[in-house]
Amino acid sequence: TRVALPGIGGRMMGGLKFGVIAGIAVVAMNAPAICRAAPSDLSWSTSRPVKVIFDTDMYGDIDDALALAMLHALESRGEIELLAVTISTETKWAARYVDLINTFYGREEIPIGMVSGGVSAQALKKSKYGDYLPSPNGINYTQYLSSLTREGGVPVYPHDSLDITDCEDSVALLRRVLDDQPDRSVVIIGVGYLTNLARLLDSKSDRASSFDGRALIEQKVRFLSIMAGNFAGTELDGGKRSSGLPEFNLEMDVPAAQKVFQQWPTPIVVSGSEVGSRMLFPQSAIDRYFSYVDRHPVAETYKYAASFYRKFSKKPGSPHDHATFDLTSVLYAARPEGAYFTQSGAGTVAVLAGGRSEFVPDNEGNHWLLVLPDAQKARTLEAMTMLVSQPPAHCVFRKEQGAPT
Repeated sequence: TRVALPGIGGRMMGGLKFGVIAGIAVVAMNAPAICRAAPSDLSWSTSRPVKVIFDTDMYGDIDDALALAMLHALESRGEIELLAVTISTETKWAARYVDLINTFYGREEIPIGMVSGGVSAQALKKSKYGDYLPSPNGINYTQYLSSLTREGGVPVYPHDSLDITDCEDSVALLRRVLDDQPDRSVVIIGVGYLTNLARLLDSKSDRASSFDGRALIEQKVRFLSIMAGNFAGTELDGGKRSSGLPEFNLEMDVPAAQKVFQQWPTPIVVSGSEVGSRMLFPQSAIDRYFSYVDRHPVAETYKYAASFYRKFSKKPGSPHDHATFDLTSVLYAARPEGAYFTQSGAGTVAVLAGGRSEFVPDNEGNHWLLVLPDAQKARTLEAMTMLVSQPPAHCVFRKEQGAPT
């Protein structure tokens, strides 16, 4: 998720991406040198489906919800296997919301992990981003959707009534799931604060795995596909790239972000906020492609939050088109050779004070930036839009109930 204050840069709240628009033109002119071929370590595996763990802050913005719907579509196509979802925002509503989305798509068995002692919903509300969270009437979309009921108090969208303590700790879940997988088979997609992944790095051997965290990652993870940072600024001496502006995912837990970028042992492919801000998910797609069921949780989430986002628009009455921040990391993770993006050369991302970020080219580096060529924008956005809106293939819909059975 990305949230940023107007004029500060980073992640413009929901397609408005506060402060990023001015940087978009700069990206095209000052993009880092790109290579058409993916790094050899990241080449498409002949083994499908790709095993995926999704680490999300599911609360700060709704692109996380679109990204989760996209993952379900990719699993229905046989392209991925969603092993687990871990949540980096500490609130029961995030866990309940993830479970109702998974249940809607017929995969309620997917385990959900919850951060313990991490960034809480209360802390977010008290932060400088508090006024910019998608919470019409003070109710976040995760709570709103999870609380919807029919006559008699039956939930509109069935889900487990999870409390924070009902969820497995994220690090424990990550360790358990990773240890069960073949070596170098898992792609982790990180689209929130990096609290869970930093703690995984620090974890010690236990009953789940004899490996410590770093060794477990090195043994089991193929690469990390992450939405973080803002690299839309002018090119600096020596080919460095930095916008000089903070980005929400990094800023909310700077020490965790620094640890991950400094110590993570596998390749990291980074989609900066400037990538998703150049492709807006159209509200017209929400209005058009989700009518196969009377009530759809993703469509209802989007429409609920759109009324909030529109008040930041220069045209408050117009439809709200939402930035695709997190979706870009999902698309790359599932289809790294899909030619949706090009990549920078190898380098190193440094997380600076206040959640700012800098990319320094380095042939020995283990980080790559995603770059979106103008020629690929339409094709890439279309792929994401079609995946998000794909109906669950295994479900039969009863429109009078508004949910799959």
